[in-house]
This record gives sequence, C-alpha cells and structure tokens, in this order.
Amino acid sequence: MYFDHSATTQPDERVLRTFMDASASYFANPASLHAEGKRAEKLLERARTQLLGTIGLGLTEGIFTSGGTESNNLAILGYVYANQHKGRHLITTSIEHPSVLNVFQELEKQNFTVDYLSVDEEGRISLDELQAKLQKDTILVSIMHVNNEIGTIQPIEECAKIIHSSSRAMFHSDCVQSFGKFSLTDFTDGPDLVSLSAHKIYGIKNSGFLAFRKNIRLQPLVFGGGQEHKLRSGTVSVPHAAALAKAARLLVEEVDMQQFRHWRNDLVAFFSEIDECKVLAPNASAPYILSVAFAQITGEIAINFLQQQGLIVSTSSACSSKNSDVSHVIEAIQVPQEFEKGVIRISLGKNQTIEEIEQLKVAVRQLVELIRKGVGK
Repeated sequence: MYFDHSATTQPDERVLRTFMDASASYFANPASLHAEGKRAEKLLERARTQLLGTIGLGLTEGIFTSGGTESNNLAILGYVYANQHKGRHLITTSIEHPSVLNVFQELEKQNFTVDYLSVDEEGRISLDELQAKLQKDTILVSIMHVNNEIGTIQPIEECAKIIHSSSRAMFHSDCVQSFGKFSLTDFTDGPDLVSLSAHKIYGIKNSGFLAFRKNIRLQPLVFGGGQEHKLRSGTVSVPHAAALAKAARLLVEEVDMQQFRHWRNDLVAFFSEIDECKVLAPNASAPYILSVAFAQITGEIAINFLQQQGLIVSTSSACSSKNSDVSHVIEAIQVPQEFEKGVIRISLGKNQTIEEIEQLKVAVRQLVELIRKGVGK
C-alpha cells in the first residue's frame, strides 16, 4: 500500500506505451535534416506545444530537461547569469526544495544578495513581507507552489501580482508538486518561469520541463550542439517528451481533487484525536499531502513499523530521508521539540483506495499503542 506519491509515482501504463511507441517509431535524432529526423522533430514540437497549453499562464517557450532539479537550476542560474547587469538582489523562501535553496546559497557565495522569506507555523509566507523585500535591483523571486514536505500551498497568483506591479523582477515557481493537480490556467497573473517533473505525475524519471515567457532571457548551463533553442545542448529524447505530455494530459483529465480532499480531511480528524500526534499545516496543505509528527519516536521508527504492516510512507522529504537531522522546513515552521524528529509524510495518489486508508488507520493505532508502552525511547 503505497502512500509516497510526493516522492515518486508509478508510471501510468498508457504513458509507458507512449514512451515505447515513440522509442520504436520516432528513434531518429530530431536535429537531423532527413525525413526521419523531421518526423521526430514534429512529435517533439507537438509535445512541447501540448505541455505549454496545459500549463497556460501565457508561457510560450519551453525546454525539456532531466527533471525538476535541472529545471530549477536552469530557471534560477540561467536567468540570474543572463540578467545580472540589471541587479544582484534575489528573493526566495526558507522552505524551498534543496534544488532551489542550494542554488541561492551558491549565488550568495558569488556576491549576490538573497532575502529568504520567513513562514508561519503552517509554512505560509507573508505577502506583506514579500512586498517589503522587493527592491529596485531585485531581478528574480522564486517561490514554490506546493511544498514537498508539508504540502503548504503558497498564494502564487497574489505573489505574481505584487512582484509584477512593484518591481522589474521575474517570478519563478517550482510547481513540481502541484502541476497536473492544481490548474494554473485560470490565474489572471502568474509566474514567468515554471518548473515541472514527469515522475511526480505518473510519468518517467529523468524527464522534466521548464516553461517561460517569450521575453525571458536565459544563459545556458550546458554547451554543445545548441539544441533546445541553444539553451540545453545534447540530443533531445523525443520519447521522454512525448511521454511527459501524455502524463500531463491524463492527470489533468483524471485527477479527483475532491476525493483527495475527503480522504485528507478524514485523516486530519483521525490524527488530531491522538495526543502523541501533531498534524503539520492542517489548514494550508494540498489535499494530497499530509505531514504528521509523532512524539517520543523518530520518523524512521514510524516508517519501519508501518512498512512491516505493508504501508509505504516517507519521512518529511525523500530527498533528505537518509539524513537524521531535522529538515529545514520543519525548523522553519517551528515544530515543537518533542515532535520535530518524528515527522512522516503521507502523500496520496490517483489509484488510492478507501481500504488502504482504513488499513493505514489500523496500523497507526497499533504504532501509538507501542509508543504508549515506551517503544522508541
């Protein structure tokens, strides 16, 4: 019983078929001038157009990447290096994914100034603080849409309005955890650059996308033959591109947010009745992510126990789950000390069942009984 969809998802069989079909029939290099190359290029551009249409926001340009990490790096470093003559001030938040946070920390070493927006106990930024931090020489703001550890949803539409009305800065958003589940097409304003990853939406690993506005100037981080509009050299994988576009379309058509919301509300009520548990960001989190902290035990103990019962969950972030230190997100929202090392993340998927939800409750009750008997002390 798999409850770790924020770490990765099982590829949809239809997406796998698209990948295999494209691998067999569109194997030519899309940069080649012969007929087979042109066929591959046509499929590549169709996938790009479909993805940009799914994203919306007036973003007309897109680069296929190896995943969310590369998309975030290209968005931030590519934009900052290409536009540093306009200013050297940057803004992000204290709870970004490491593929964003570590990039800004590296830029600080290069004498860029970075302001890190604080968050409240549910992980929400302050729009007033964002407004106050914007300066004349601010060139980029990066704020994730849905947090990967605790699921907090940031008001990126409101952020975009503030950034665009108060500064010349561009706005980047890591939408890896939200794309396909939350629609961006209805926003009246939004990010100028958006990062996506295939394996979070039932696609294939090592596949991602960076979408951006036409007027955005980026500096490439990889040099070579000048593929992907000279922004990402290297032979483009047409099968990965086609499969990503297919995964995005299917998820948008089939995702049932009401079901996620019902199950999450049920689990929040369940955990809230247990003194040994603390639900993190209960009012600000996405319907498909639930972060829970146990007192008196570590997250690893909880994970191992639940796994013995056939349930797969993770610690607060799979990207740092082998690190025993408290994550930067848990520190930022100031989880009480008795709970901070006992955090697990339950993330729901489109094929989840009510029977699995009930099994999770049974296993948690058993775990709590062991905690009360002193297990883990």
